[in-house]
Amino acid sequence: MNEHRPELADVFRTCEQEFFAKWGHVLSPEQRKAFAAIRDCRTAALGGHVEYVEQCDTCGHLAISYNSCRNRHCPRCQAMARAKWLAAREAELLPVPYFHVVFTLPQEIGAPALQNAREIYNILFRAASETLLKIAADPKRPGAAIGFLAVLHTWGQNLHLHPHLHCVVPGGGIGVEGESWIGCRKRSFFLPGKVLGARFRNVFLRYLREAFAEGKLRLHGEMAGLANQAAFEALCRRAGSIKWVVYAKAPFGGPAQVLKYLARYTHRVAISNSRLVSMEDGRVTFLWKDYADGGKTKAMTLDAVEFIRRFLLHVLPGGFVRIRQYGFLANRARAEKLALCRELLGAPAVPIPATAPEQPCERATEPVRKPCPVSKTGHMIPIGIVPAGQFAPSLPRQDSS
Repeated sequence: MNEHRPELADVFRTCEQEFFAKWGHVLSPEQRKAFAAIRDCRTAALGGHVEYVEQCDTCGHLAISYNSCRNRHCPRCQAMARAKWLAAREAELLPVPYFHVVFTLPQEIGAPALQNAREIYNILFRAASETLLKIAADPKRPGAAIGFLAVLHTWGQNLHLHPHLHCVVPGGGIGVEGESWIGCRKRSFFLPGKVLGARFRNVFLRYLREAFAEGKLRLHGEMAGLANQAAFEALCRRAGSIKWVVYAKAPFGGPAQVLKYLARYTHRVAISNSRLVSMEDGRVTFLWKDYADGGKTKAMTLDAVEFIRRFLLHVLPGGFVRIRQYGFLANRARAEKLALCRELLGAPAVPIPATAPEQPCERATEPVRKPCPVSKTGHMIPIGIVPAGQFAPSLPRQDSS
């Protein structure tokens, strides 16, 4: 195994010319933007700031901290976004069991998403949310107004297209009159899986047919045959004749486990740098879990150009929201509804953070003093900006007097 593992950006930089020569003509603007951002993340191309030792008059060490790209598909740039998002979610957790429910599109239906990502993925969110909310509210079922969070993943472990939603669902909801909490009576998921799967299939296919009838789907190239109404209807009938599985896992142990789960799933990208093993002779080797073989971890090797192509399949349309909340967790009434949930559960009230746009932080009265990694006695302070595309100039040492 290669001692110095590559990162995704290394693959992009090394194989950029070969990749664009083969696939550049079919890339969307969002895919081109994501490619450039990941390639240039934390390099001189994005600029940065220079730091040096303020109080060490014998070291004069300079350090360049290049800017991050902040692209949501970059494996380097998700940690900070995830931490801020999780801090807001912590105040929304209720003292009830939580369930992990997965809605997956069959391969035949997922394929048109390659050319219609925004439309297909919006239908996926719409069908899954409608399925959960309506079955939960059915008087023959729990008869409760539930809330949940849904996260879109479009990939499988081998980077092929595999659209599915991971949902985190509190175990219960608000009664019809809003005067009681209707909770789970058993440890298994409180909504029947077979009923969920059948309803999800029917609702999704209804909205898919509507999108086709309204001319919202673009079907060309290898999928041009589906542009014919008879062929498209035949596809929908085939999909409607098979079983769509909605998978529900056992409940989490408590709020800490819910946050741990969310940290794993909410800001994940198609492949993390930790899964890359080597890049040699134009081929990339990475680790993947073979769920058809008991979840065993295996190594897969792909031509680097094919590896990049598969990764970019999962770049979402610009402005597409991939984490959504529904029911009593929906943005428009979340604070009010969660307060009611806590009241019905007899749980202490917790202030819900406002969803207003972030404001710039006030400058601290005293700058953070970072120790010099070279002298170990001096400290580093920001002294300048590196313009994008340039390396740090040779700067004179500041007089410490």
